Amino acid sequence: MSARRSLRGYPLATAILAVALLLAACGSQVDPATMANAAGTSGGVGGEAPGEDGAGGDLPGLPGVGDGADPGPDAPGPDDDAAAPGGPGPADGPDAPGEAPDAEGEADTPSGTGDNAPSGSTRAGSCEGFKNTTGITRDVIKLGNAADISGPVPGIFQGAQEGARAYVAYFNSRSDICGRKLEIVTADSRADNAANEAAARQFCGSVFAAVGSMSAFDAGGSATTQKCGLPDLRSTSVDPARNACTTCFSTQAVNSALVNRSVPRWFARQKPAAVKRAATLHVGAGAAPINAKSQAEAWRRNGVNVTYEARIDVSEFNYAPYVQQLKNRDITWVQYVGPFQFAVRLAQAMQQQNYKPDFYVLDLTGYDPRYIQSGGAAVEGTYVWMPTALIERPQDNEEMALYQAWLQQVKPGAIPDSYGLFAWSAARLFAEKATELGGRLTRQSLVQALKGVRKWTANELHAPQDVGGKRTAECQRILRLEKGRYVQVSRGDYLCEGLVDTGIGG
Repeated sequence: MSARRSLRGYPLATAILAVALLLAACGSQVDPATMANAAGTSGGVGGEAPGEDGAGGDLPGLPGVGDGADPGPDAPGPDDDAAAPGGPGPADGPDAPGEAPDAEGEADTPSGTGDNAPSGSTRAGSCEGFKNTTGITRDVIKLGNAADISGPVPGIFQGAQEGARAYVAYFNSRSDICGRKLEIVTADSRADNAANEAAARQFCGSVFAAVGSMSAFDAGGSATTQKCGLPDLRSTSVDPARNACTTCFSTQAVNSALVNRSVPRWFARQKPAAVKRAATLHVGAGAAPINAKSQAEAWRRNGVNVTYEARIDVSEFNYAPYVQQLKNRDITWVQYVGPFQFAVRLAQAMQQQNYKPDFYVLDLTGYDPRYIQSGGAAVEGTYVWMPTALIERPQDNEEMALYQAWLQQVKPGAIPDSYGLFAWSAARLFAEKATELGGRLTRQSLVQALKGVRKWTANELHAPQDVGGKRTAECQRILRLEKGRYVQVSRGDYLCEGLVDTGIGG
């Protein structure tokens, strides 16, 4: 797909809502209620964002990508086009949040063509023999979505629910599957295995398939989902039990035993001395412990010498002792595995103790405007590794522009994030495969079709994902937070250097 296209009836640069949070720089003293409020629910929150000095100042609503200092030998050169300004403001384009509908009762909404059309370039299968079944009537195909909306960090994965709803709205505006529209049935998994189990039981008997779900505790319900034959195409699978479910897949394929090589190798090339004393810390909940353990082993095999590992309970909000351990051990490379809200606590505790490692590293969870805005000066210099196109550059990616525009239709003021991006991808993949199957669409035929999907990119919305093989993506890009804006510091689109099998999890 070429960059810089126009959408029919809509400018490619979509409306992006700027969000600001006003938080006191409380470091490890931030109480759980305050941190939960900082997480938001993917909607706009008024106030001033902390600037570099911790005082009020302007920050972009999305992590920006701009020119930064030379980060080392793998940094993009002046012709790599990896650095670019942030996206447009909320008033740009006809779909700006809060716009009134047109005379026909519908807002002016964008539509892609070709691969970006609601069913892509898929050749529709014959509708002959189409049968109604669980979740399918003569009018609709019901799809379930279970995401962590309430729980320890309220709204943490609401973006996944909104992303799925956004694609369904886009699809229904232009297409159907053998005369049937799509309908999303939502459930709150509450970061709880029991709630996931309840959602699975509900969906087994009421919807045809599940799309775009996301939970920190997705092991719950995995056996039930498989037993009833429910196709479950998730935003991301995080627990080995969900990955083992034979009817479960995800558009961000993750196998905890298979870890990307390119990330540790990139850091080892930048500053060899710094990676000799490394540490990984993780939240003590969900799949984070097993993922952190596997990553630490992979880092060791690829040039990053992890000498200290620590688990931090969800209920802990005094991070000072952990920082003291990092200082005592002279750690110069630190990775945190867990929600960005807790990564902010760690960064603020490090700031309070005047401790600054050479590298503070997060995965995709750190690529979120709320991390920048709630962390302020404490999170400056953070590195993130992630497998998606740049959210702040919708003008370069037609699918990204569609996702963001339709997100504003279903949730005016919502902040696009990686969870929503992969949920949109999951809903698109369902729509394309269901359209192709036509009258042959059943739960069983859909599962078989998904098993054959090996290099899914949702029109370059993200790096190639082995959906059917359930293997971790080989390709990642690395960004650094500089002056409130993320700067890509790895060369090209993605770093692709294969996977290492740690044998941990899987």
